[in-house]
Parts: sequence; structure tokens; C-alpha cells
Amino acid sequence: MHTVDISRAGQAFDLYAAAAECLATADPQAKCAKTRTYAAAFVAGELRADPKAPAPEPIRFPGRPLLPQLVHPKQLPKRGLGSATGRAAFLHAIAHIELNAVDLAWDAVYRFRDFPDDAAADFAADFVRTADDEARHFNLLTVRMAELGHAYGDFDAHNGLWEMAERTAHSALARMALVPRVLEARGLDVTPGLIERLRDVGDTASIALLEVILREEVAHVGAGSRWFRWLCERDGLKPWPTFAGLVRAYGSQAVRGPFNLAARRAAGFSEDELAALPGLSGP
Repeated sequence: MHTVDISRAGQAFDLYAAAAECLATADPQAKCAKTRTYAAAFVAGELRADPKAPAPEPIRFPGRPLLPQLVHPKQLPKRGLGSATGRAAFLHAIAHIELNAVDLAWDAVYRFRDFPDDAAADFAADFVRTADDEARHFNLLTVRMAELGHAYGDFDAHNGLWEMAERTAHSALARMALVPRVLEARGLDVTPGLIERLRDVGDTASIALLEVILREEVAHVGAGSRWFRWLCERDGLKPWPTFAGLVRAYGSQAVRGPFNLAARRAAGFSEDELAALPGLSGP
């Protein structure tokens, strides 16, 4: 277990510095351990945003291990779930998403600070909690992969989530629309089908993990929905036309059915939005 001393000369450690440290950490286990330590410190009031902290630096690639190798999604082999290796590769892909999600949550905390004081505290709390959940998910998945004879880094992966983070670094509105409400919401849609595929091969241990992740990801997408609407209200924008315009402007192909309407509803999508989603579906 990697531990971190959060004290700095008897003062609470700055939240933005903690976020930057987690982003920069290359070792996945250390990144997740720091995330969990700092999230607990934040909840305990020992980690607070310093209003005099330096402005956020331009976005850059976060700390990452040498493996997995990052390739284009089309270069990733399709593997069946009938073998332990196939299931490990499947869980590896999800673990990679979760590790990216740790960085995405910390980057939101670090980068987007243009909120009134009360809203700033709520925004930070939502995404620190998200980072903590994602780190725990990554840890659970790596334990299960080890049971199947593999480790994180054993299979290639892609960089689509972080690429969207880079493209939306200039705008909290775009980030909330395109990451939680498009890319992460895609997980709500596909996970039930993945659970059924695992059920077909009798992998109850992996199913249990995916059920935890699906349940908790609803809250993460919900945070994105809540802050997307808050930003729209602040800027005098109508949420659905703004969301649809951003999806089209960024060319995201992740809005496609079939949709998990119950999960999206629980994650803050309105009935009007759910009815209009098919119109955003890619080819």
C-alpha cells in the first residue's frame, strides 16, 4: 500500500496540488493509492482548495506506465470470453477505462475552478468522490485479473478517453457533455449485455464486479449531468440543443443505441433527452 503524508508544515494540503500529483503519478497502483488517501483526507476536511494556488497548467498526458501499449481501437483484437485469457483481456479493457477515469476526475478538479465558492466545493466533492470510486474499481479489476493469471499492462489498450479530455480542456461545459454524458454513459448502455455474456460462461466473480461498477457509474454520469445543466443555466443556454450541438461538433460516435434508459434516467437524462437520443446516434 502506497501511503502519502498530506501535511505541509502543519497546514492542510492543497486540493489542486493533490490532483496534480495524482495526475502525474505513473505507477497505476500508486496513482490509485494516492487517490484513495487524498479522497479520504478531502472528506475529513484535511485537504482543501487553496484560493491562492497557481492557475492550472495546460493539459498534458498524465503519468502512465510503459505498458499497456496504446494503439488505435481498430488494432485491438476481438477476444472471446470462453477462456481465462479472453476474460482477462476483457477485464483489462475495463480496468484501462477506470484508470483513465481516475485521471479524468482529477483533471476536472484541477482544471475547472470558475465557480462561486459554494458551487466550487460541491463540484470538487463530486469529482473527488468519482476519482475515489474509479480507483477502487481499478483495484478490484486488477485483483480479478490476477485470479485469471494476468496483470494490467498484459494487453494493448487505446487512448480515446484521454484524447477527449485534451479536446475539452478549454471548457467545463464541453467536458461535462462529452465525457460523463457521452463516453461514460456508453458504459451504462453496454454493461448489461456484457454481464449476460459473462453469465453465459459462468463467470460469477467478474459479474459481481461489473454489477458494482454499473451501479456506481450511474452516480458519476449523474454528476456530469448535474454540472452540465448548472453550466448551461449559468451561461443562459438550453441544455438539449447545447448537448446535441457539442456532440455533433466533436464528432463523437459513442452516442448509439441500444440505450439503457433506466440507467440513463437515473443518471439525470430527462424524458425529452431520452426520446431524442436516437437522433444523435452515429452510423
